[in-house]
Amino acid sequence: MRVILSRKGFDSGAGGCPSPILPDGTLLSLPIPDSTGNYIYEDLMLSTGVTYSEILKSLNPNAVYTKCHLDPDIRKDIRKTPTEWVPAFGQVDAAQTHLMDNNIKKGDLFLFFGWFRETEYYEGKLRFVKKAPDVHVIYAYLQIGEVLDGIDVKKCPWHPHADDSHIYDKRGEIKNNTIYVASNSLQIDGIDSNLPGAGTLTFSEKLVLTAENRSRTRWKLNDVFENVNLTYHNKDCIKNGYFQSRARGQEFIFDENPKVIEWAISKIM
Repeated sequence: MRVILSRKGFDSGAGGCPSPILPDGTLLSLPIPDSTGNYIYEDLMLSTGVTYSEILKSLNPNAVYTKCHLDPDIRKDIRKTPTEWVPAFGQVDAAQTHLMDNNIKKGDLFLFFGWFRETEYYEGKLRFVKKAPDVHVIYAYLQIGEVLDGIDVKKCPWHPHADDSHIYDKRGEIKNNTIYVASNSLQIDGIDSNLPGAGTLTFSEKLVLTAENRSRTRWKLNDVFENVNLTYHNKDCIKNGYFQSRARGQEFIFDENPKVIEWAISKIM
């Protein structure tokens, strides 16, 4: 099993603010704005009935958000879903080429991370906690159960990567667009863990990648980041007391290594 650190959700260029760590510990990764997106933020809501649109109006009131690209799509209950829905994640273009070149396949594990900040309710409205740090946090996972490409992505019609704009380029030729469908359950060394094949996580310090009192791209230095190869990174990323993660790139792939698998599973279990 190979582990992929996959950067998703709002960033400084797409969205313009962190995703919220809600007061109850929910890591609510906000899907990036997309003028051709398959949902509007008003369509998506928490179990409390609060919509993503309302959350964004509280957290970033000067911005206007309409449509979004809901991917990875792993939170079933945030909108009405078709009966055939399964958790899935899509990728295309250079990022998908990187996954293909590294032979990412069934059984491999995505750990999704993004830019987060703690929030609180003040006078009935959600706001970011003053002086709370901006951090990179692992918020969800997906173990690959099936890899769909070409026209086969149409098997997931609810997913944005099943749209023709993702499947075909301007010349009408099929792109390297791919959808990774979650396994039914999380398998560890071929053994069923009794956990679903994809899921979101509740905030805890063990999920924080960012080193204490560092900027969010400076991660905790441990055996995984110090001694195991990670694509787009090298030994120069190891600094005095932290690991400097790359500012660009979506998919960072570890070498297959028992130490990495143990570290990844410790984040999920």
